[in-house]
Amino acid sequence: MNSAFGFWDYFIFIAYALLILFVGLYVSRDKKGHQKNAEDYFLASKSLPWWAIGASLIAANISAEQFIGMSGSGFAVGLAIASYEWMAAITILIVGKFFLPIFIEKGLYTIPEFVEKRYSTNLKTILAVFWIGLYVFVNLASVLYLGSLALETIMGIPMVYGVIGLALFAAAYSLYGGLSAVAWTDVIQVIFLVLGGLITTYLALNAVSDGQGVFAGLKTVYEAVPEKFVMILDESNPEYKNLPGLGVLIGGLWVANLYYWGFNQYIIQRTLAAKSLRESQKGIILAAFLKIIIPLIVVIPGIAAYVMVNDPATMERLGDLANNNIPTLSTADKAYPWLLQFLPVGLKGVAFAALAAAIVSSLASMLNSTSTIFTMDIYRQYIDPKASDKKTVNVGRLSAAAALVVACIMAPLLGGIEQAFQFIQEYTGLVSPGILGVFLLGLFWKKTTNRGAIVGALASIPIALYFKVGQNGWSDSPFFVNVPFLDQMGYTLLLTMGVIALVSLQQNKGQEDPKGIPLTREMFKTGPIFNIGAFTALIIISALYAFFWG
Repeated sequence: MNSAFGFWDYFIFIAYALLILFVGLYVSRDKKGHQKNAEDYFLASKSLPWWAIGASLIAANISAEQFIGMSGSGFAVGLAIASYEWMAAITILIVGKFFLPIFIEKGLYTIPEFVEKRYSTNLKTILAVFWIGLYVFVNLASVLYLGSLALETIMGIPMVYGVIGLALFAAAYSLYGGLSAVAWTDVIQVIFLVLGGLITTYLALNAVSDGQGVFAGLKTVYEAVPEKFVMILDESNPEYKNLPGLGVLIGGLWVANLYYWGFNQYIIQRTLAAKSLRESQKGIILAAFLKIIIPLIVVIPGIAAYVMVNDPATMERLGDLANNNIPTLSTADKAYPWLLQFLPVGLKGVAFAALAAAIVSSLASMLNSTSTIFTMDIYRQYIDPKASDKKTVNVGRLSAAAALVVACIMAPLLGGIEQAFQFIQEYTGLVSPGILGVFLLGLFWKKTTNRGAIVGALASIPIALYFKVGQNGWSDSPFFVNVPFLDQMGYTLLLTMGVIALVSLQQNKGQEDPKGIPLTREMFKTGPIFNIGAFTALIIISALYAFFWG
């Protein structure tokens, strides 16, 4: 074991990169006699099968945020951070049963398009501009930063070169091919992602147990730091402010997950590209089961790294194997890249390809969705409503390229964040409760009005900031409260929904809004595959929480 890449590491990684580029460009080619149109570019011709949807959902979701950020939180917090994954698995099932039937029935390209059909063009535009800003300045920039941090830690590549390299790799196939290129390459990316992640987990646990195997490693880690395997933290835990005990199960984490999986363009877009609703729901089941195993490949390595760093005997043994050339682990977010140095030649290339797959697939998904919202909700709405299919597709490519340039400039500015995963969740949480309130009431309460939605969305920001100020040192004032940010998200959602309801009732005097969505029992019927899969997933998650409760 040594930290340098060998010939087979480079060979495997280059082969992976060439395979992704070849498949992405191959599936993107224009069929003979057919000009690529908006549905082809933005919704993959509505032809995706269930297994491509499930794989693509996970590839879009699992990025540097999880591999680097969540491993860092595993190092700092422990298994409790896995709630983001296991609660997400339940959320995906809810989205598949209750949200997707409405979205697919309305034939949507974008989430802002739903806002227009349910509320108004003005509100759609407000949210479209917000999402473009969020994707460029937070999501794209953070993925580029965390990915480049990994390259810097593993291979010594300077941050700026890592940002540019990752950006160019993602752009090479996604800008030309659109969602088809993104979704079909995601199937390959997920194979690398899961395989490389499992290899890293196995070898980390094997190293902790001095070669006794993965189960011995798990036992060693569990016995060394049992406090890291507590899912529900109590108030004495220093990380309670990030994962507030039962509030994780019944509070704001639902806000984060429902917003992310139900109304996030770069996630929901691949479900809108399904052959049918049933096909999309089968893809949802696959994604839910993959989410259950994700903590095994992103959180457990972080805990193993914590044990290794704090056990002198283990570090001495690993130092001998690495010729005493082990860099110190300075921040939690370097836990996963730090572990990769202990992999043998060849497997290091597979693990690095897995990390690159996670980063590049998410970048490609975010780029495609940013361009979809700009093109369909801004450009075709206000700039050129009569744009041809060829011009629409070209505008999509140009807008994605522009977003990538801005994100590349922003990414290095995110340096110095101790736990990037928590940072991203917290600052997205300032705006997500208001948007979630607008959507939930718009979907399921026919009396919600456009004015109520706009007032609620605008009011949600000062409501969230009120709680945020209380968190940041004003808690001694009688006018502010200090609550964990997940609880803050839950309270903000409830207060925002109250504002929307009050304004809507005052405006319509209790009458149903003309744009209210008619709902029937038949709309939410699901097939036996979905029902059996959902029931099985819920049993597994319940068992995990029962075992690791506290």
